[in-house]
Parts: sequence; structure tokens; C-alpha cells
Amino acid sequence: MPIIECREVCKNFGEKKALDHVSLSIPEGKIFGLLGPNGAGKTTLIRIINRITIPSSGEVLFGDRPITQKDVEKIGYMPEERGLYRKMKVGEQALYLAQLKGMGRADAQKALKEWFVRFGIQDWWNKKVEELSKGMAQKLQFITTVVHRPSLMILDEPFSGFDPVNADIVRQEILRLRDEGATVILSTHNMESVEELCDNIALINKSRLVVTGGLEDIRRRYGNDNIELVYTDAEGRHTEVLPRESDGRATLAAYMEKGVQINSYRELMPRMNDIFIKLVTGEDRI
Repeated sequence: MPIIECREVCKNFGEKKALDHVSLSIPEGKIFGLLGPNGAGKTTLIRIINRITIPSSGEVLFGDRPITQKDVEKIGYMPEERGLYRKMKVGEQALYLAQLKGMGRADAQKALKEWFVRFGIQDWWNKKVEELSKGMAQKLQFITTVVHRPSLMILDEPFSGFDPVNADIVRQEILRLRDEGATVILSTHNMESVEELCDNIALINKSRLVVTGGLEDIRRRYGNDNIELVYTDAEGRHTEVLPRESDGRATLAAYMEKGVQINSYRELMPRMNDIFIKLVTGEDRI
């Protein structure tokens, strides 16, 4: 059963159609990539799931019933526009946000201290939020999003503001939370992160759902069904792209009969970045 199901969701802002009959299912315990160019409707859909705004028509189910405000307490949401009280101390800010999610002060303090150590910001507990760098503030925002152990986490561009080392720390934490049973909706323009993290994706463009499904299924769907063969002969190392044969063994045997050494033989899969560009712009780089 999906943890979230959107059924024919539409949202209009006056004459502007932000979402046009979007239907998708987000499987429980997976990382789900929500993709699309700026202005496609991703943030509007996220706000509807969080009940920050309501759809013009259609519905969102949480499990097997319409989502309620009580269900939103089980969601951890990190918006792209970060919202921290700059004059508060870091620790008090984190405690305040954790308690808003229903945690007791003692439990929140214990869990937050553990997260602060994990992210290397334990020395910032008594400093003001305004003293934090963008990356530090981003770490704090991530921690306060997940500290109450929500069953569903919605992360909107969670890697912005991070250097590669800290971005990798956050990626590993997202995978760990998924492995512990959480569902993650990841909204990002970083296609490398999509390929590393996501089990399933949905691509929205111009308010409409363009494609949804398993990541590997989509990569196969938009591939050219070619094979990359790398071999070494007397003249050196070579790479050839071949159309898939009905009998791969026969292809390999034919090359081996030429007296070459086969280094690798693999199916070529398109990158998500190229699929994204093709579906959004029509430009085929695959």
C-alpha cells in the first residue's frame, strides 16, 4: 500500500493552473524523487500533501484514507525556503521546533544532542542562529525536520548550501533513515543525487505528470537498447557501442574468435539528466 496517493489533483491560482490532474503513488519505505523544472508544480504538490494549501479538485490519501491534519504530524517537511528564528540560540530553536512536533523537552534534548554530534555542530548549541553559516543552518534545518522520527519526510532541495563532504553526510543519513523504515520524498534538481538515492520518481512539467515509476524501469524505457563492449587487441584498448543482439553470447564469441581480450560487456543505460532534458525540452541527448 502506498503511504501517499494523489488522485487527479488539480490546483488553480486564478487563471493559472499549477497542477493539472496529477495522479501518483508514493510507496512506503522508499526514496521517491519528485522532479521537474522551476515552476512545474512540484512545490504546490508538496504544499498540498502537507495541507498548507488545499487542492482545487482531487484528493490526497495517507495510507488508505484522506489525509488529515493529524497525519501531518507524522510528516517532517524541510522547505526550500528555510525558516529559522535568527535571534534565538541554536539549541533553544531546535528544542522549540521538536516540541512543536510533539516531542517532550527531555526526549527532544537527548535526541538533538545525538544529532548535533553526528553532524559535528555540538559546539554551536548556545550560539545564535544568525551566527551560523548557510551550511550550518542547513544542517540545523535537516536535524529539526527528522528528529521526531517521522514516517514520511519531504525534503525540498536538501543539498543546497552544502559542500561535497557535507552533502555526502546528508545523503548517507537519508539512506539510513530509509533503511530504518522511513519514506522520503526528495525534490531536487540534482540528477546525480536522484540516481544515487531514489527508488522511484515522478517528473512534473508544466503542471502535468510526465512520467512516474521505478528509476531503473524508466532508465530502461528511455534507453536505446545498446551494448558497450570494451576489448583489447594488438593495437590497444577499444570501446564499441553495438545494437543489442538476441544472443549476447554469440556476439562475445565472435569477438573472441578474432583473438581479442574482452574487458567488459554491459548494457548502456541513459543518465537521468539526459532523460530529464529530453522529457522537458524535447532535446534528445540519449
